[in-house]
Amino acid sequence: MTYGFTDTTGTTRTTTSEPGRCDGAACRRLERGGRARERAASGSRLCPDCRLRLTRDLERLPRLHDACGQLLTGADRPRDRTSGGGSATGLPFNTAAAEARSGIVGTLRSWGALVVQERGLGAPPDTPAGITDFLLLHSAWLAGHEAAGELSDEVARCVRRAGRVVDPTPRRRVPVGDCVVPDCGGALTAAVRHGGAGQAVEVGCDAEPAHRWSGQDWVRRHGRTGARRTEPAVRWMTARDIAALWGTAPGSVYRHASEARWRRRAVKGRTYYHEHDVHASLGARA
Repeated sequence: MTYGFTDTTGTTRTTTSEPGRCDGAACRRLERGGRARERAASGSRLCPDCRLRLTRDLERLPRLHDACGQLLTGADRPRDRTSGGGSATGLPFNTAAAEARSGIVGTLRSWGALVVQERGLGAPPDTPAGITDFLLLHSAWLAGHEAAGELSDEVARCVRRAGRVVDPTPRRRVPVGDCVVPDCGGALTAAVRHGGAGQAVEVGCDAEPAHRWSGQDWVRRHGRTGARRTEPAVRWMTARDIAALWGTAPGSVYRHASEARWRRRAVKGRTYYHEHDVHASLGARA
């Protein structure tokens, strides 16, 4: 079923909903990949995972808005898309940061206006943080609105767009096995970003966007749930992968491998270590 409505900015929005099925952006991506959408929670048009993802994405918008603001003149570090005109300081103007920042403001104002109009409320402070707090306060009502799927999609797009501006560094992706959440059939991948003062690792599930942890949080959770698995697949990891996930120096990895006699194998000149041996030595240190 297709719904249409016009918000107070004059923008006409449409959204398509299948009764009982989640309208969230993540579930729709799963559907495009051939998987069925999850069922929406009672009184909502979003499943619990998409509702959680929406909340987390909303919470990120003010910080991303501020981060993009710091990049407008290119004073922080070079970005891919900058105009040659420059600013009053002679630095190039970061067009991508400006567009991402404008998109965040426009999206927040549009949905804030919808809540004000349909619920008969006073307007929130006209700042990204103020509007975000207002939307989070009314997130349960928004999750049950016929346009919840559109909200989920727009907010997710803003996060992705601003995220690419703030952190354009390519991430090396490392498969780390099956999702550790019971009854989830997804696969986990660690996105490892190098640069700056160190490394940042995020482990995410390809089936459920809400199943996402920092590298060390995943190690803790994996250690708790691994014993419940039956016949786990053997996985092999490089010293670089181990150092990133456990937050330790590569030299320490090699020392542990030698002292504990980790099982290893060489493929095309690279050494890989048996994951079970790694966990036996380093699991308690996470």
